[in-house]
Amino acid sequence: MQWTLAHIGNRLPTKDPFEVLTQDWLRRIGAFAEAESVAFRSIDDLFSVVSGAKGRKPEIVLLDSRGKAMSSEKFAEWLGVRRDEGVRQIVFAIGPASGWDEETRARANLLLSLGPMTMAHSLARAVLAEQLYRAFTILSGHPYHTGH
Repeated sequence: MQWTLAHIGNRLPTKDPFEVLTQDWLRRIGAFAEAESVAFRSIDDLFSVVSGAKGRKPEIVLLDSRGKAMSSEKFAEWLGVRRDEGVRQIVFAIGPASGWDEETRARANLLLSLGPMTMAHSLARAVLAEQLYRAFTILSGHPYHTGH
């Protein structure tokens, strides 16, 4: 299974502290699955790449404060179901500064909320990358997640 952490906007500088954290979590995820980080200049660019994917189309998860909030355990369960159903790729996307429009939101397989607070997109990327790693450790029985 492949995981793509996408965002709309410029590629982040490698010295950005949140990008350093994000890349560290993505590296750790590599022990469990293929993970990458991709920047897209526009929403249209994101969906043209997703639409052009060969074989099964990836699932699209858009981060949105109006989306579904899940505990770490429920998020791991959701990912485990996708894995067991044979989903080959999931794209987790953080939108532009203005947020996702209704048309784009309707194209998502899931709208996921990290909580009702607004946060910097680079921080949201780091939080999401850590939660993906946590989900993998929960699914594999690794002791990283203790449930607190």
